[in-house]
This record gives sequence, C-alpha cells and structure tokens, in this order.
Amino acid sequence: MNIQLQMLDFLVWPLLAASAVGCVYLWHACNAVERFSRIAVPRAATALPVTVLKPLRGEDSALYENLRSFCRQDHPCFQIVFGVADADDLAVPVVRAIIDEFPQHDLSLVVESKQQGANLKIANLGNMLPVARHDILVIADSDMRVAPNYLATVTAPLSEAPESSARPAGLVTCLYRGVSNGGVWSDLASMHINHGFLPQAVAAQAMGVDTGCFGATMALRRATLEATGGFKALADTLADDHELGQAVRRLGMRVVLSPYLVDDIVAEPSLSALFRHELRWARTIRLVAPWGFAGSVVTNPVPLAVLAAALDALQTPALAVLALTLLSRFATARRIDRALRLDHSWWWLLPVRDLLSFGIFTASFFGRSVAWRDRRFRINPSGQLVADSQSPVMRGRPV
Repeated sequence: MNIQLQMLDFLVWPLLAASAVGCVYLWHACNAVERFSRIAVPRAATALPVTVLKPLRGEDSALYENLRSFCRQDHPCFQIVFGVADADDLAVPVVRAIIDEFPQHDLSLVVESKQQGANLKIANLGNMLPVARHDILVIADSDMRVAPNYLATVTAPLSEAPESSARPAGLVTCLYRGVSNGGVWSDLASMHINHGFLPQAVAAQAMGVDTGCFGATMALRRATLEATGGFKALADTLADDHELGQAVRRLGMRVVLSPYLVDDIVAEPSLSALFRHELRWARTIRLVAPWGFAGSVVTNPVPLAVLAAALDALQTPALAVLALTLLSRFATARRIDRALRLDHSWWWLLPVRDLLSFGIFTASFFGRSVAWRDRRFRINPSGQLVADSQSPVMRGRPV
C-alpha cells in the first residue's frame, strides 16, 4: 500500500506542477492575443492586381456567403478562380450563382479531374493556376469569410520594394478566429480555434518563434511560388501550408503574419466529424513540430489538474490547483473573446472543450492515419500522404 501511495505521489505532483505552469501559459497567451488584436492593419499605398485561388470540394451551409465575401472587395483589380475536380460537385451550383450575381467581376470556374499526388487540394490548385491572370496570388480555404479591406491588407507587405529589407516579404499569411455556424459541435470547434490554436500561434510569435503558414490565407507572388518548386513540390504533403512557408523561408524571404484576422465559419455536424477533423490537425502538427507538440501538453492545465485530483483522491492540494486552473481558464477565455470581438463562450463548455482537446492530443500519438475530405490516408515516416485503399470511403460532410 505504501508503495502504491508513493507511486501516486510521484505522478500527482508533476501533474500539479505542469497544471500550474499551464495557468501561467494561459495568462501569457491571453496577453499576447490582446496585444496582437491592437496591431494596426496595414494597407498598400499602391493596389496591386490580385488573383484569388479558391479550391472547393463539397458544400456547407455557409459556402455561398463565404465566397460572396471575397467578391465584395474594395480592391480595384482582382480575379477569383474557383476550382473543383468534378462537374457534379455540390459547390458548382453555388459558384454559378456567385458568378451570376457579380457579372462585373473577373470570376471563373475550373472543372478538372486531373490529379497529381495524394493531396487533392494541391492537385486542384495546380489545375487552377494556368487560369490565373495576375502576378500576386492569394490562396484561401473555402470556409473563410472576409471583410472588404481583406485583399488590400494581405497584399500590402508584398508591395514593399525588395531592396527595402535584407529579407523581403515572400509570403503573407493570416490567423483566423472561429465563428460557429450553430450547434454544440460547431461551438466546441470554434472554441478550439479561439482558445487553443490562435493563442498558441500568437504566443509563439511573441516569443520570437517563426510564425507558421496557414491555409486561411497565403499571399505570394507567382515567381516566389515557382522558385519553391510550385504546387508540384507539395503534391504529396499533408501540411501543404506549412511546407510552402518553409520553402519560402529557404529562399531567404520572410513569412509575414498579417494582423488581419479571417473568420473561419465552423459547421461541424457531429462529434465524430469534429473528432476526425481535429485529430487530423493534431497529427499534422505532431508531424511538422514533434517536440513542440509534445511540450504543448502544459497548455492543457484543466485536464492535468482533473487527472491529478482523480489520482490524489480529491485531496486539498489537487482541488486547490483544479480551482485555480478553472478560474484562470474562465477569465482568460473571456478576455480572449473580448479581444477577438466575439460573443462570450458558454462557460460550462470550456471544461468539456479542454477534456476533448486532451483526448485528441493523446489519441494523436496512436496511429498515422488521417481522414481528409471523403478519403483516408496514412502518413509515411517522411511525412507524405499515402492513400489508404483498405479503408472504407467516408460519406457525409467533408472533414
């Protein structure tokens, strides 16, 4: 019995210490988000012609308004190229309606099934690129929604003269805030973005860590894309946005994190869809930054404290730390919501969100398969996607 108690103490105290460190992290990340939200949004002195590439597959309830927001830009010269791999794709009627609504804009739809590599999004982009008319390319995911100043803002760093910096801006990327499209699963998914992903990214930037590159927005010149090897070099990668950012850095150019926040309109129909979606994210991050991902366990102070309290039979020290973590979680979440100009999160969902995040974090270490859209892939040791022909095709909303 004494040996068992000693073993429990050996586990409990490190968990409590990690939870306390996690509380410090919550406040640091919260402060970083507040500072980031106050950064002035730049605007280019000269508006450059832009081509927006919108790879699509399937439809969700918010697709029409998402695409429409890209057509309502206060930019003098822009083109939007929509792309699908199948003429029967549910996104096609939506795009047709958008083209009819905005006849004054340069909008086109590419339907091409040719696929090079396992990454269907990259294959789609490769098929769309020949239609692009302009030198500046902006790539944005289908679930993003933007304001009219978006293009002018994200292209501003690319208008700088190359000689004005030892490391010119090669790519501009944006973080995004989650906006639930309704329902508890979408609410939980939005909370993961707003209180998990976004604060981690902003806190890393505040500590001088190279910012990532995010599919919400990737703006770059066509010549820069070609110098990285183009879409062909990304054909089999899972983390294509991360790989593109790294390729730009290898050219001696900067990846600029714009202060512009894109809205990610989140629509998760079920717990299983949410779990598959976030498990893919978690395994992607584990792949590209394994040590940082493992260390991020301390960003889950509430589950760590719950585990410590359970092992310690609800003794006073563990309960005290658990209370501290819950208070820190509620307070910092409220401040982040205010900084991001979002409605306040349901307080009772925060512990549920944290326990779910910890479960996904743990599950990400077991297995190398991911569900993406309606297909399942395995990730080989070199980080490339391999289609899993043995697994059944998944139906329903793309994930």
